[in-house]
Amino acid sequence: MTTPTSSAPTESAPAGPAVRGLPVRVLRGVCAALASFLAFLAAAIVLGAYFPAIPKAGVIGPVLGGQYPFHIALLALVAAALAASAWRFGLVRWGRAVTVVTALCAVGALAIGAVQFRAAQAAGVEVSVGEVLTGLAYPAVKPDATETYASPEGEALQVDAYLPARASGGRAPAVVLAHAGGFHTFDKSDLRGTGRWLADHGVAVFAVDYRLARPDRPTWDKAPQDLAAAMEWVQRNADKYGVDPARISLGGMSAGGTLAMNTAYRLQVGTLTAPGGGTPRPPASVIGFYPGTDVTRMWEEDIAGTREAAEMFTGGTPQQYPDRYREVSPTSDVRPGLPRTLLVVGDRDRSARPETVTAFGDALKKQGVPTEVRQLPFAEHAFDDAYGSLTSQTSRQILLDFLTDDAR
Repeated sequence: MTTPTSSAPTESAPAGPAVRGLPVRVLRGVCAALASFLAFLAAAIVLGAYFPAIPKAGVIGPVLGGQYPFHIALLALVAAALAASAWRFGLVRWGRAVTVVTALCAVGALAIGAVQFRAAQAAGVEVSVGEVLTGLAYPAVKPDATETYASPEGEALQVDAYLPARASGGRAPAVVLAHAGGFHTFDKSDLRGTGRWLADHGVAVFAVDYRLARPDRPTWDKAPQDLAAAMEWVQRNADKYGVDPARISLGGMSAGGTLAMNTAYRLQVGTLTAPGGGTPRPPASVIGFYPGTDVTRMWEEDIAGTREAAEMFTGGTPQQYPDRYREVSPTSDVRPGLPRTLLVVGDRDRSARPETVTAFGDALKKQGVPTEVRQLPFAEHAFDDAYGSLTSQTSRQILLDFLTDDAR
């Protein structure tokens, strides 16, 4: 007699095809979704870095691809690995295509890093790979001293001093630095990374606040006086801080660079005095990192808020206040006898266009002003925001060499 076999599954029976396929489908879907998102992001950044004219991608690409190329390469490789997994799990054509695209993105990002690395080496930078990978923002460093250098209209203006170790009998070169921010935002703390690094390499740094513009308070006639007052304060306190009074420079980033050049040139030609009538000596040299050279042009081009910044700074339009726009534009003071000048700009900068900065440098050179213009590859405006990036490390070395060139 035959014993009937039960059709009910036992605990040890293998799962059916539907049960086995469910985890695979879920995993494939997750890999595909993540790979698609990361691939789109990486492709937009890399394409934008190479072709800034592409709408939107040309805005984020130079910023992220220019400051974080190795991180973008890693992002693309992760996307490639996820796409390859989806390919293995059955999405053959899609997985193959995304794997190829993301691999090309990784190569493109690494090529950006290679170009920037060569530029860093050419500038004499001892590249810190650790900083490239981990220095994503300003470092958490503090100044050696914070003082009030002036109190115009009852507003205390402060300076952060970053000081080198004092050599026996020696005096350090110094630079007064004005922060970026479109004349109306940010503060001196944005300069802490640059300040500490320069101090560690023998240059005293005085990062200053200045009166910021507001809709009800233009500062075209105030901020330059504040920088003049800061120069006078540092010169007066040179002994206290171990600074060589003959080697005090003035510089700034973006709008701070515009103010620094405008102040330095006007001090040189005698059209600017500090509040209270004091007139500091002109700076030994002047530095503009990605500066606006013509405030009227800033208004006309209106890129990334430059028109709003120009109007807030001057109190109106170029048609309303042509004299104000002319007075605060460094282009208005190009003439022989100006201080030695350094201009640094990214070749992808949309607001401080490299061709505009280069043309300004050429105009200075034609007047016999010793001028150095440096363009950094794959760099946008504020290329030094990521402290450890190759562009930031390169720009710091260029600045250090410029400030100490007369001592070598």
